[in-house]
Amino acid sequence: MRPAADLLHDARARERAACIPEAIRCYEAAIAAADRTGERAVLAEALRRLAVVRHHRNESAEARELCRRSYNVACDAGNDVLAAEALNTLGGLDLKMGAIEDARRNFRQALERGGQSRELRARAEQNLGILANIQGDLSDAVAHYERSLEAYRASNDEHGCAIAYANLGIANTDLRQYDRADDYFRQSYEIAERAGDAHLQGMCLVNHAEVHFVRGRYEEARHNAEAALAIFDQLDARSNKSEAYCMIGMVYREIGRAALAESRLRSAIDLAVSAGSVLGQAEASRELALLFQTMGRNQDALTLLNAAHRLFGRLDARVDLVYVGGRVSDLETTYFAVVREWGQSIESTDSYTFGHCERVAQHAMAVARALGADETSQTTIRLGAYLHDLGKVRVPHEILNKPGPLTRDEFEVVQMHPIWGLELLAAVEFPWDLKPIIRWHHERYDGTGYPDRLRGDEIPIAAQIVGLVDMYDALTTARPYRPALSREAALAEIEKCRGWWSEGVYAAFAQALDRLPSVADSGLAAAAPVPVTL
Repeated sequence: MRPAADLLHDARARERAACIPEAIRCYEAAIAAADRTGERAVLAEALRRLAVVRHHRNESAEARELCRRSYNVACDAGNDVLAAEALNTLGGLDLKMGAIEDARRNFRQALERGGQSRELRARAEQNLGILANIQGDLSDAVAHYERSLEAYRASNDEHGCAIAYANLGIANTDLRQYDRADDYFRQSYEIAERAGDAHLQGMCLVNHAEVHFVRGRYEEARHNAEAALAIFDQLDARSNKSEAYCMIGMVYREIGRAALAESRLRSAIDLAVSAGSVLGQAEASRELALLFQTMGRNQDALTLLNAAHRLFGRLDARVDLVYVGGRVSDLETTYFAVVREWGQSIESTDSYTFGHCERVAQHAMAVARALGADETSQTTIRLGAYLHDLGKVRVPHEILNKPGPLTRDEFEVVQMHPIWGLELLAAVEFPWDLKPIIRWHHERYDGTGYPDRLRGDEIPIAAQIVGLVDMYDALTTARPYRPALSREAALAEIEKCRGWWSEGVYAAFAQALDRLPSVADSGLAAAAPVPVTL
């Protein structure tokens, strides 16, 4: 029977050489042997290393359980360094899953518990640097990486230095210090190649590809990414494969091969999701969104950008949040322009109500803010308000502009406009659900509205907001059958109908009204489609 320590050494060599099935068998043999002989240090380390391999193979639950076993074994043996190693690895698992605070806590505890070990200190500092890098604290990231490099050098660990060089390359890429990044990646790759560490070679290749990409060296970027993909495929490392596919897709996007770009970027997203890599999913979603934007597929682009923004938010990736947030804003402005133009085309049939949809949209946003609605809800309300009267294009002109009271039959035609509006939007997809606003903005809390006679909280808040503001604007603008009412007279009329909306919506309307300009001085009919400032 071979000694457990020899089996552990063989397993590590096979792991670095990308012979993963053999590595797993050796780790499992080392665990069994160490458990029999009571070699707690070997057992703890074999459990931890097997956890790393399992994680790369997307077996995250098994990886976490192995890592906890490693920690418990180390604690029972009173070995602070090995317990700290397990905490450090647990932090790495947390980081991949997007559990930022858990990762930070585990890395710091690892430093506190095992900081007397240069090797452990080097790895924990490295991981804290990665976390800082993700969150956009680049100077902090570089400081951690440099401390990691210093600890590796003090340990005479050339392979560890290669890891630190790779991370410094990533940080300097983000800092746009591309010459430095080139040098760091070359140094790291040379050492990884000498050490036979396939995984680190792949990481150097795919991250160096980003430097080539931003410098417009697309062929070098693609070559690096494809070489990395071959390595990660052999390792069955899905999250890393996602990175390689993402880079290949980005290259194809830039050289105008849209179909290949979409295929590779979708593969990147799928692999990241299957591997539980929040960061990989966020980055690939962002890059696919940019592809769709160049193709004019703005609805798809905005949906993906919103998804990327949400994922980066989980990671508190501040640099990416600012970047993606700007892209989201740009695309939302495009949507607002299109929808606003559509809303004005509706009003063109009725000269008395020109500017109505614009005013309702602006005023409804103020009410939504008074209610504390989030940004997505505000956007939904704004766009729904622009299109709430879409169905009126099917109402005959003579009914819309009739100077006197409508007959019962004529009013029944007008009451069809919410349903007709939905019919006109049947083939149009938005990232926001506008249909409840369009269909139900004439419903009343007491059940006397139309078209579905909804009651109480059956009526969505967004529809109530638009319905109330719609009535206010109708009262304060001139119509064929009556002159415009003053603000005070309009409020008196609305007060008589207070039971048509929930108390919360009515109170928010009253609060927001103090800040609303009057129709005469608002200038809203000519306002540009930009975020509201009231």
